[in-house]
Amino acid sequence: MLANRIKAIPPSPTLTITAKAKAMRAAGEDVLSLAAGEPDFDAPEHVKEAAIKAIKEGFNKYTPVGGIPELKEAIVNFVKREYGLGYDPEEVLVCCGGKQALYNLFQVILNPGDEVIIPAPYWVSYPPIVLLAGGKPVIIETKEEESFKLNPQDLEAHITPWTKALILNSPSNPTGSVYTKEELEAIAHILKGKNIWIVSDDVYHKIILKDEIKWMCIASIDEEIRKRTFIVNALSKTYSLTGWRIGYLIGSKEVIKAATRLQSQSTSNPNSIAQKGAVAALNGPQEFLQTWVDAFKRRANRLMEMLIEIPNLSCFEPQGAFYAFPNISAYFNKTITDSVKMAEYLLEEAKVAVVPGAAFGKEGFIRISFATSLEVIEKACQRLKKALEKLK
Repeated sequence: MLANRIKAIPPSPTLTITAKAKAMRAAGEDVLSLAAGEPDFDAPEHVKEAAIKAIKEGFNKYTPVGGIPELKEAIVNFVKREYGLGYDPEEVLVCCGGKQALYNLFQVILNPGDEVIIPAPYWVSYPPIVLLAGGKPVIIETKEEESFKLNPQDLEAHITPWTKALILNSPSNPTGSVYTKEELEAIAHILKGKNIWIVSDDVYHKIILKDEIKWMCIASIDEEIRKRTFIVNALSKTYSLTGWRIGYLIGSKEVIKAATRLQSQSTSNPNSIAQKGAVAALNGPQEFLQTWVDAFKRRANRLMEMLIEIPNLSCFEPQGAFYAFPNISAYFNKTITDSVKMAEYLLEEAKVAVVPGAAFGKEGFIRISFATSLEVIEKACQRLKKALEKLK
């Protein structure tokens, strides 16, 4: 018999698509993937060299559960540079990726029935992580015409005596929307004086696609908001270290201490070698990041040019991250009635893998990743256009 907690976690709508794409590739079919949630760049050389050095020097034993002091210090300095905010190392927990940071956090702040407000579309793991901690996800729909951003009035209407936290993800996975300073101030105004935690998922914060957009974390609004904000970040997307599994949680010392205690009984410390590489990533040269972002800008621009050519398809122009979230509901018919069926059709007919919007809590859309070459993007878009034309 399975535990009730796992029964509450629905299977991912992407599993069927992913399994089928792999099977088709294994059979020799030319499947193009626009589904990848990771940069296609290799890890920076100086980061790899630091990890190799750590191996050769025998840095292979357990480390402190919450991360080596050297890495905590590097994170504190990084956040000071990027956010303009000062934290102590005691306010930092290094985890096995940003996902574990979120998991640890909700395990230690939620009691059964506590509510967590999650704007939709959302990253696929937010609701399950809340459910596993005994909490209740409260989903607020956002609108394409409002750049998929949380409306302050909607936020206020959904706050109850049981509201424990709000999750903000900027830049957003899957939409690529980025909150402005004014929009964050409006949200902060609603939360002022309320005993509600803010969870700021900043994993894509270095990937800004529009020069006129200045990224900001809500923790920078003022001291009251900073004290009630948890920053979740990782080296996965920024430094193309997805497999290294290094993320971190920053916030209240009391909560960080509790989350560290929880981690001591689950994974213990993050990988020792990866931690040394993370120090090099945060403290080392950063110039290459602009080259990567420039490549993402070119890809985003080309993708939007090609998507615009598809009739009856609308797409919010991504401002950050490396995803587009086009609305394909105009192509639904009696057979293809939702985004999962559409993703299956596009995989079968166009040999292009995309992620259904249902996985992100937003039906009628698909997520396209442009963390791949321009050649793949162009070929895939041509195939998508032909496949959708057949549905007229």
